Amino acid sequence: MESNVLNLQALLFRAVDNLAVTLNLEVPQIVVLEKLKLFPIDTLGRTLVDFLAANNLEPLTTGFRRKQLHDAVHVLTGYSTDLIGEAEVQAFLLGGKFHFAQIMISSGLLYLIHQQMPNYDRRELKTRLTTAFDRGRNSTFNVDTWQPELQWYLPVTEVRKIYSL
Repeated sequence: MESNVLNLQALLFRAVDNLAVTLNLEVPQIVVLEKLKLFPIDTLGRTLVDFLAANNLEPLTTGFRRKQLHDAVHVLTGYSTDLIGEAEVQAFLLGGKFHFAQIMISSGLLYLIHQQMPNYDRRELKTRLTTAFDRGRNSTFNVDTWQPELQWYLPVTEVRKIYSL
């Protein structure tokens, strides 16, 4: 089942990258691990490096800005990389700014959660997603205008305060 999720993710990333190229919205690589490793512990840049390593992930380095910043959003929000955490990230982003892509991705994640976690308490899921949505709505964070390149050196706690997280 895990390989099906990874195959679906790879297919989705290719489609998103192709769309970025078609719309001329592809941006240069934002997350450069070699540079971020140089920042002190607890800064946004170094925390992202540590997050990626702890979750055995490679940075997203192609396509839209929003896609490349996905894992940095996990760092800011503290949401995990499991299916529930991914759904929380999408709910958070949707709360901050309506974007049709979040609806599509969230729908796919909800389907996977119900398929792979049929015994997960739906009330708890609803509570977690509502909380994430409200957190996004009550924050000043906008992933489309966020420039973490200017904040890599700041402590994560300070960046969270800037956006009311």
